[in-house]
Amino acid sequence: MLQGVADPTRLRLLFLLAEAELTVSELTAILGQSQPRVSRHLKLLCEAGLLERIKEGSWVFHRLNDARLSTLFTKSLVDLPLEERTVFEEDHARLAKIRAARASAAAEFFRANAADWGRLRSLHASENDVENAILRMLGPDKIDSLLDAGTGTGRMLELLAPRIRRGIGVDNSPEMLAIARDRLERASAQHCQVRLADLYRLPFRAATPENGFDVAVVHQVLHYLDDPQSAMVEVARVLKPGGRLLVVDFAPHELEFLRTELSHRRLGFADRDVESWFTAAQLELARVETVAPEQSGTSEAKLTVKVWMAQAPGARTQAEAA
Repeated sequence: MLQGVADPTRLRLLFLLAEAELTVSELTAILGQSQPRVSRHLKLLCEAGLLERIKEGSWVFHRLNDARLSTLFTKSLVDLPLEERTVFEEDHARLAKIRAARASAAAEFFRANAADWGRLRSLHASENDVENAILRMLGPDKIDSLLDAGTGTGRMLELLAPRIRRGIGVDNSPEMLAIARDRLERASAQHCQVRLADLYRLPFRAATPENGFDVAVVHQVLHYLDDPQSAMVEVARVLKPGGRLLVVDFAPHELEFLRTELSHRRLGFADRDVESWFTAAQLELARVETVAPEQSGTSEAKLTVKVWMAQAPGARTQAEAA
């Protein structure tokens, strides 16, 4: 690791990536160096175990390796008092411009879809009430590792960031991931990352007691899927023994326009359906909570949100753990 950062350019790269996930082209623009040169330095930092390389379509992002030793090493290095900080401050200023451009692109995407999202939000239970239900279901204890399957704009990672040591969100939309990255950077949630991935084929090995996720969240995703059961089985595959799966989606409804206009494939889910998918994934239903919409005094149909929690086999009681 010391050899890896024993070069001014590589040290600048590490300082930048301690603040944000960045593509090679973004790093090239900040450092003012050629792409082959920057790529070579990034390769050496990856080989030293300090960075991870994440391919996302035609783009390649780099981020800090979240292994404990790498994290401690980088934090200690970044926190060192430096006699000359000018070059790092200039890099930081150029990074701020790139972040501003990202935020502008995200805002434009939101504006283009604001009417549809606003219409949907007006129909269902308060987002604040739903998020409070999620926090109650998960409880106050710290979570070591969390997977947000179908992360979208990254809101679940942002909400749960104070409670987790490490969070990973996956989504198959590069546009959504751009918004999620911007959200997490603004929330200073460097311990959370997002990746381009297919929910049916997650890029993780099958879980063991030592590797895998303690909690997985599937928030407002199932109604877009052709095969929710297969998705549940795949998410369960990466849960540690005793891990928990939290599913948030709509109760059955008859708002057909959501299918024709907003691409919803399923108009909500009954408890028995969700429980059958948990069973197929070898999970046991542990708890269900219903979040009803506020009464508006009109005859307009409203959407009820359900929160289902299931658990993988292998959980130990506190007495057994002791």
